[in-house]
Amino acid sequence: MSECIFCKLAEISAGRSVLYEDDDIIAFPDIFPKYEFHILIIPKKHLESVLDASLEDDEILGKMLRVGGKIAREQGIADGGFRLLTNTGKNAGQSVQHLHVHLLGGEKLRPI
Repeated sequence: MSECIFCKLAEISAGRSVLYEDDDIIAFPDIFPKYEFHILIIPKKHLESVLDASLEDDEILGKMLRVGGKIAREQGIADGGFRLLTNTGKNAGQSVQHLHVHLLGGEKLRPI
C-alpha cells in the first residue's frame, strides 16, 4: 500500500521518536495527541482494520496489546491507568485506513 501513510512510516523509522519496533509492529507518538500521553501502535503489515485480520494475524494483534502494556509500564503511566483502543470505520472515528491501536494515558481519561 504505497499510498498508506502508516505503511510509509513503518518503512522509515529513522529520525522519529519510536518507543518500540520489531519485525511486526512499531509504536510512536501520535502527531495530533488527544491526551497527555498518546501513542500509536501499528502493524507493519497493511491491515485496513480489525475486519481485515485473519487467523494468521492473531500473533501480531496480541503483540500490539502486550507492547501497549509494556510501553505504559516503561513510561510510568501504568499505575494511574491507561487505555488501549482501536477505531474501526468512519462512524467510530478511524481517520487512517491502517489498523492502529491508541495507547492513551498520563491523565484522567474521559469515559467512553
